Amino acid sequence: MSEVESEPIVAAELFGDRLELARAFTGALAEQGEERGLIGPLELPRLWTRHVLNSAIAAPLMHGSVADIGSGAGLPGIVLAIARPDAQFTLIEPMERRVTWLNEQVSELGLENVEVLRARAEEVSRPRSFDVVTARAVSALRTLVPVTAPLVRDGGELALLKGVNAANEIEAAQKQLTKFKLSDVRVEVLGEGVLPETTRVVRATVR
Repeated sequence: MSEVESEPIVAAELFGDRLELARAFTGALAEQGEERGLIGPLELPRLWTRHVLNSAIAAPLMHGSVADIGSGAGLPGIVLAIARPDAQFTLIEPMERRVTWLNEQVSELGLENVEVLRARAEEVSRPRSFDVVTARAVSALRTLVPVTAPLVRDGGELALLKGVNAANEIEAAQKQLTKFKLSDVRVEVLGEGVLPETTRVVRATVR
């Protein structure tokens, strides 16, 4: 088994008085993640940097009611809920074993600001009800927009965590961006000078 990455010093800055919860979650993911099919075997040496802190850096963008689409291992949903106890999170995940894991973590960490919903995004019957909808490593923007934008309230926002090709994805999704009335679409790079690997977030307002 690969060695788990040591906790970076910046974790304390990002989680503040919630650091113990972040440690507990990261520890559980390190212990059980691979055998439960939540993370790949190569992820342990970069679990904090690549996954936990990469998700946590987006916490300031979250507010009010937030939906995380395809929560999987809880990245970014559980991490963001730890970092932002003042916001309400709905974690939407279709796979039963992942839903089981998410519910376990919500219970063990005592996260009262989280609801787990077993469903695909397109099956969720809460149109226009969330202030922010997020997702990480789910699918290309052109397929993500049609399932996430309908969940955002008028004037709410998409904040989708993306990789280095974020700008290209925006270019390829022009048709969907127009159809679903997204405005002020941009890529924001978070964590420069703070994290070893920056996080790119595609942000857009939904009307």
